[in-house]
Amino acid sequence: MDSTTTGDTAEGIASAVEPLRVLAANEDRAALAELRRVLEALGHEVSALAVSPDEAARAIAEEEPDLAFVKVRDDEEHALGLMTEISSYASGPVIALLEVEDPGLVAAAAEKGIFAYVRPLEPATVQGAIEVAVRRHADAERLEEKVDQLETALERRATIERAKGILMERHDVDERAAFELLRDHARRHSAKVVDVARSVAAGRALLPRD
Repeated sequence: MDSTTTGDTAEGIASAVEPLRVLAANEDRAALAELRRVLEALGHEVSALAVSPDEAARAIAEEEPDLAFVKVRDDEEHALGLMTEISSYASGPVIALLEVEDPGLVAAAAEKGIFAYVRPLEPATVQGAIEVAVRRHADAERLEEKVDQLETALERRATIERAKGILMERHDVDERAAFELLRDHARRHSAKVVDVARSVAAGRALLPRD
């Protein structure tokens, strides 16, 4: 997670992301005024403010923000609770806003699912953290999609292997012949091999040999 320390104003700060709808959260609603001002000056919309985890969850359900900021002020445990709640429900990244450097808190926040942190509260640091968080979140989603695809491929293979084993035992054939039974049945019925294999594995079809 990164933070930037330049003190540029909001005007003239180039953005690598489109204007976003932001949820801002803290145990003290009044403490979010400056964050809201900076975000709006950068062209982002603060769609909701939240104080409690329940408010955060409700705001996410109703407003569907693109990302969330959690400001850590006096009550660190409360802030970490907000991060946990928001990370559990939000579809976008979560960013922590710190008042002081605290590596231990950053580590704890990372475990709760934040993608970046900000210190100090200045336009350049806020915009930089947003761009880092959005990029990292997109990378994480792509990785998760690849994992899902791999798991699906492994599941398909396992299903076909189970079906082949059943057919090998049922018809006293070798592995190749069992697969040909699956493939030929799938072709005749305009079905996918894996769907035929699921039926065999579930005991719904034993594919009698022609």
